[in-house]
Amino acid sequence: MMKFMLMMLFMIPVSFLSRRFWLNQYFYFIIMFMFFFQFSFSFMYNHISYIWGCDLLSYLMILLTFWVCSLMILASESLFSNNYYSKMFLFTILALVFFLFCTFSSMNLFVFYLFFEMSLIPVLILIIGWGYQPERIQAGVYLLFYTLFASLPMMISIFYYYEMYYTLDYFYFYKMIDYVLFYIFMNMVFLIKMPMYFIHLWLPKAHVEAPVSGSMILAGIMLKLGGYGLMRLMNTMILVGVKLNFYFVIIGMVGGFLVSLICLRQSDIKSLIAYSSVAHMGMVLGSIMTINYWGFCGSLVMMVAHGLCSSGLFCLANISYERLMTRSLFLNKGLINLMPTLSLWWFLFCSSNMAAPPSLNLLGEIMLINSLISWSGLMMLVISMISFFGAAYSLYLYSYSQHGMFYSGSYSYFLGSIREYLLLFLHWIPLNLLVLKSEFMTLWL
Repeated sequence: MMKFMLMMLFMIPVSFLSRRFWLNQYFYFIIMFMFFFQFSFSFMYNHISYIWGCDLLSYLMILLTFWVCSLMILASESLFSNNYYSKMFLFTILALVFFLFCTFSSMNLFVFYLFFEMSLIPVLILIIGWGYQPERIQAGVYLLFYTLFASLPMMISIFYYYEMYYTLDYFYFYKMIDYVLFYIFMNMVFLIKMPMYFIHLWLPKAHVEAPVSGSMILAGIMLKLGGYGLMRLMNTMILVGVKLNFYFVIIGMVGGFLVSLICLRQSDIKSLIAYSSVAHMGMVLGSIMTINYWGFCGSLVMMVAHGLCSSGLFCLANISYERLMTRSLFLNKGLINLMPTLSLWWFLFCSSNMAAPPSLNLLGEIMLINSLISWSGLMMLVISMISFFGAAYSLYLYSYSQHGMFYSGSYSYFLGSIREYLLLFLHWIPLNLLVLKSEFMTLWL
């Protein structure tokens, strides 16, 4: 693990070279493929170096981090062509990749907490530095204070655990704590990150104000930090979980249904995609809280699938925005008349978003449905509503933006570059081919 950290540290000077957009891009792909070849069936024993190591859960999250962050640079070429603080942008992304790598590969809870909080700073800089509306300051404050609100309680609960058992290494996390306050303090920061319904309002705000790279990292990785933390620590809280998880399953599922209804009323493309993320992560939250094997494996699959699919949708929204200079669905109409090839990509990503085969989303939803219905048959009602309205808002997004009469405003008739199609291809291919090797998703418990 140290070799990847050293490579990232030595990439710092590369970030400050003039006009080296593609060179940075290649380095990110190289480090991603180097990590890709580290796959093993006995993770915890093959990749330990100092306090860093990974099992399958953290391996997939790190792989997703490298992949999405390399595509973030690919999506932000307009920033480089205008030379808008591009060197600082590359350095910010590199810092973010480094912090996320340390977060996912840490085998110590306090080190995890430290980098978990540090990863917030580059995202904040991305939103405030490269967002394109004055409201980005407010969005940054929402993001910062929602997260910081639960940070101190989590740190106190970490210290409490250390005082009780004299270790913070995951390897020794088999002693269970039957203490409600510990459960709430430890999990609240993860529930905000996911985000759980009721504490989700920072997410649509942050997405709408963020540049495309900020939206991609928020949807692709930052939401997964919550699910990763819950899955990593749930085995210490099972005694409290069997009493309290009921409430979180209900909030996650009913919240997912309500947010699906909210999606049908959105006129802003990025806002609609952001709310759909809340609905998907509500199902993930419900499944983790059922504390069964199906739920954990399904949540892992769904997090990887959502990271690729949602990130791809934000790229599509940005491609339309760069031409029409608006995110409104009332003005983004009839685009199939101008860019039929791009309409195909809209269809592919919207169908993946509604969990159509052969996407990884379908496999994830099937596993989540198994988990939730085995927990309670009544979940069938809410799941059917979430699935139905998930299809409804995905089709609404596609049909409203691609069909209809084209709005005769100012439009750039530049019909898309190879870079943009490559960007969408690199999101969609892993999303639909990973399902062929889905048996590996069940190896980590």
